[in-house]
Parts: sequence; C-alpha cells; structure tokens
Amino acid sequence: MKDKNHFLPLLIDMSDKKVVIFGSGSVGERKANLFSEYAKVTVVSRSFCDVFYNLEKKYDIQLIKADAGKLTDDEINCIVRDSFLVIPATNDRNINERIVNISKSFGILTNEVDAIGDVTVPAVIKRGGLTISISTAGSSPAFSRFTRRQVEKIITPEFGDMIRIQDHMRTYLKEEVPDQRDRKDILWDILESEEVWSALEESYEKGFNTAQGIVRKKISEKVR
Repeated sequence: MKDKNHFLPLLIDMSDKKVVIFGSGSVGERKANLFSEYAKVTVVSRSFCDVFYNLEKKYDIQLIKADAGKLTDDEINCIVRDSFLVIPATNDRNINERIVNISKSFGILTNEVDAIGDVTVPAVIKRGGLTISISTAGSSPAFSRFTRRQVEKIITPEFGDMIRIQDHMRTYLKEEVPDQRDRKDILWDILESEEVWSALEESYEKGFNTAQGIVRKKISEKVR
C-alpha cells in the first residue's frame, strides 16, 4: 500500500491536460462535473444520463459509448494515450484494475475508486482567486466533505472579493509608494479593517471604495 504521507498538494494548470473517466455512475458523474471546467475530458460508458450531455454542450467533453469490459487492450490504449490522468470508475474492480495497469504502462497518473492511486482528488473550496483543498488521502472522503462544509461557513465569498481588492491596491501602491514595507503595512491595514469587511458584505464596490479611502489616507499621512 502507498504511504499516504507522501501525497503532496499541488495546484496544476489543467487547461491542456486530457482526463479520461471510465464509468458514468455517481462517481464518474462527480468526477466529470469537477474536471470538465478545467481539462479536456473524455468519458467512456455504455450509456449516459442528461448530466453528461449537458457537460458535452457546455464544455465540449467527449462521450464514448462503449462497454469498458469488452474493450480490448489496444482499444483502451488508444483511448488513454496522451492522457494526463485516468479515472477508472466502473462498478467492476477487475475492469478498473485492468485500466489502471494499462494506463501505468504509459506513465499516466491514475485516480482510483477502489484503492489509493497516484492522485487523490480533494474537496475543493473556490472563492475567486482563493483555492482551498481538503483531503484525507483517501482515508475518509466523507470527512473531507464534512470539513469543507465547516470551512465554507468561515471562508465566505467576501474572501474572493478581498483578493481582488488586494491585487488592485498592490499594483496601485507599487506606483505611489516607493518603500516596500510601507506598501505591506497599508495592505495589512486593509486586510484587518473591519470596516472594509463589513462593506464587502453589502457589495464589492462599497468594499473597494472603503479600501481606497484607507489607501488615500495612509498615502497622505506619508506625504506629511
């Protein structure tokens, strides 16, 4: 068994990566929903529900109608070749293992349903430019989802708005404030301002204007 302590969380640009999913059950559907927005997805299954056809229209994923158990090794080779990640999610463990073995022969990463593969897919929270991943390395997917729900109560949509403000103000301050330490202090003043956070609860525009007021005040104090 693989050492779970060796799993390292990474953020990977998936825009040009091919992901192949075998199976259209609940697991296959969940994986397709997750990866379709980010990668070039192919799903192989005997049949598809409306969810997959909607993903096909929205993200141009490829749907291949085939029984994975009846595909030859050469046919599976052709499907998975050049993939970045393969996800065997059929309801037959033997078929899943066969797909894993073929994928590994090409050096392709796998996310396995019945075992710990090369990749574990975390529970993800996205708030604009902020991404948080939560994983138990396959020990308890339910606990990962539970933890995500708890964190979502704290990491509200305003966090994404604050990142936008920080990015804008950081760029602006580079032109207006020569000293890096002064810029850092001003950005922290915005981050720790209850007034800005309260304003963001109403709207991004109000939060931005409040932050802008702090910046102008700090710059004027430096000029004096």
